[in-house]
Amino acid sequence: MTDGGGDQNAPTQIPTSSVRSLFNAIAPRYDFLNHFLSFGIDVLWRRELVSHLRGHRPELILDVATGTGDLALALCKLQPRLVVGIDPAAAMLKRAQAKIARRTVPRSVLLVEAAAEHLPFPNATFDAVTVAFGIRNFADLSRGIQECLRILKPGGRFAALEFSKPHVPVFRQLYQWYFRSILPVLGGLISRQADAYQYLPDSVERFPGDSQVRELLRNLGFDEIMTQPLTLGITTFYTATRPLDTRNAI
Repeated sequence: MTDGGGDQNAPTQIPTSSVRSLFNAIAPRYDFLNHFLSFGIDVLWRRELVSHLRGHRPELILDVATGTGDLALALCKLQPRLVVGIDPAAAMLKRAQAKIARRTVPRSVLLVEAAAEHLPFPNATFDAVTVAFGIRNFADLSRGIQECLRILKPGGRFAALEFSKPHVPVFRQLYQWYFRSILPVLGGLISRQADAYQYLPDSVERFPGDSQVRELLRNLGFDEIMTQPLTLGITTFYTATRPLDTRNAI
């Protein structure tokens, strides 16, 4: 894993109602578009996250911004006692519930409608907290990460995937052209929700770079913070630990 630099954009706050409405609107085509527009690589990124947690053997896992439940279902491969998926968009959770019902899930998955900034769980409940492409949608980034830390047990792991901006010349330019010009058009045509797929590149552009995210995690009380660029930096994998000495955490 690397500890590379990032852009210095300031963290932004997004109205929760706006994000909820946007994802409710695109829920029917969300899974197809995720796989289509990422050329299927999103499946490999989630697999990387699940593989990272395997050695920690978490029994209780919270998947924040679970969407239609792809990561929550993948986490069942770790054979935890329970995976809880939360999301503020009811339409996304409805799709997740239907997906869970169609599959043979070896362990339970519980879905809860809630936002990251107000997690309805007691302190130190979960062994691991995961987020796949959702932290840039937190209405309040600091508050959302604070809540993730609060509900983690001491020694618990935080693992998140988020889109980022590639640093490799030429590839960076090609990817930005696709991400800013092609993806919004294709996504808008297929989903009939043009604003939603313009929001994607805009939100990635606004999201802090990995150095800022690491600093935020550290300032909020996390330890063992590391980042790993995936697929030439299209995505960044963040991992951190709640310290065993809880005096260092909120």
